[in-house]
Amino acid sequence: MGRNRKNAAALLALIFLLLLPCSLLFGQRSTSSMHGRLGDDLILKIALIGPGDELYFWWGHIGLVIEDRLTGQARFYDWGVFSFENENFFLNFAFGRLNYSCAVSYADSNYDIYISTNRDITLYTLDLPPEKKEAILYQAENNVLPENRDYSYHHFKDNCATRIRDVLDMALDGQLSEEFKKTPGRFNLRQHIRRHTWAHPFFDWLLNFWMSKDIEKPISVWDEMFLPSEIALRIDDFRYIDPNGASRLLVSSVDTINTSTGRPAVLKAPKSLWPGALLVSLIFSEILLILYLLWGKKKSFRSLLGTTSIFLGLFFGIAGSMLLFLMFFTDHDYTYHNINIFFVNPLFLSLVPLGFILAFSNSEKKRFVASRLIRYFWLITLLGSLLVMALKFNPAFVQENQTTLALVMPLAAVMIFIVSRLKKI
Repeated sequence: MGRNRKNAAALLALIFLLLLPCSLLFGQRSTSSMHGRLGDDLILKIALIGPGDELYFWWGHIGLVIEDRLTGQARFYDWGVFSFENENFFLNFAFGRLNYSCAVSYADSNYDIYISTNRDITLYTLDLPPEKKEAILYQAENNVLPENRDYSYHHFKDNCATRIRDVLDMALDGQLSEEFKKTPGRFNLRQHIRRHTWAHPFFDWLLNFWMSKDIEKPISVWDEMFLPSEIALRIDDFRYIDPNGASRLLVSSVDTINTSTGRPAVLKAPKSLWPGALLVSLIFSEILLILYLLWGKKKSFRSLLGTTSIFLGLFFGIAGSMLLFLMFFTDHDYTYHNINIFFVNPLFLSLVPLGFILAFSNSEKKRFVASRLIRYFWLITLLGSLLVMALKFNPAFVQENQTTLALVMPLAAVMIFIVSRLKKI
């Protein structure tokens, strides 16, 4: 039993890790310090790493590379370090207590890993005055010190990308934030997430089911830079005023180290998956309805209907239970105020025992009671769906949950129709 719980916790952590735009690194890494180097000897680059295969790599990664001309040494500063071996890692992750670190390692070893895992690597060389390079080096070195390296990670507000964004803004005397905090973003947080998850429909649905209406709000370009790729996009043609009053491009050159092959592209704009979800739900519902019309009076259909109830109860019940947990018992604030709870919630789990009774009980009375309770449950679910749709007319309750509605409503309607017409059970 203990091993099963551990495996379940690991699976939960991996699902949460779907939202992480940072590298998975085991253990802390360090190299010798470059303190004392003059800015003229330094070359600073932003390393943009493309998405990887594992779900926690879908949002890519970003690092700060500092090269020393005199030694030829290049180091990779990484604010996305965490370890599964940390004490209570999975428990802390489940409750939203995300403890991350900044570490430094050799750049070439990082490149080798990303190339071997078929990930894009693009380097953006920064054109900064010597004193600004020194300031960034000092900040990076200070961040890897044992007393400073750890921080509380937040998926959208404080992560490996925002830390580098803030370091750049510091070096530019606030010009980056001044420009982009007042510039409206292209998309909201949910839409940015979906640009990366579209190729994986199940996880796309699950993540968006758990995330609440709070991430529907308009955001600025500054907020969009929680994603590594958005930082690269914005700094590529950014101009700033240097200490001498001259206008300069922040990026002097862009070099591609590796290009991935056969990997789903990140969408330039999010696309909606609700039509596909509606089609799947309608096909499933139509098959169930046809089987009822053909064999509705047979015992085998009653068993099929009960088994279907068990399956749907487990699928939506587990997702709904997880949503309740995330909303009320964790620090994952992007799951709060989620109106999906009105029609997909832990009550779905009641379909599991009711489905067993309907499918396998020898008692006609028990089967009758179970069928009626199943009918009432789906009626309540359908009403909850309609309530959510009505709430959307109020701007305070706008939430992009059309995919979930498209999945649930046809199923609810056909189950109500079939169960209410079963004459003999």
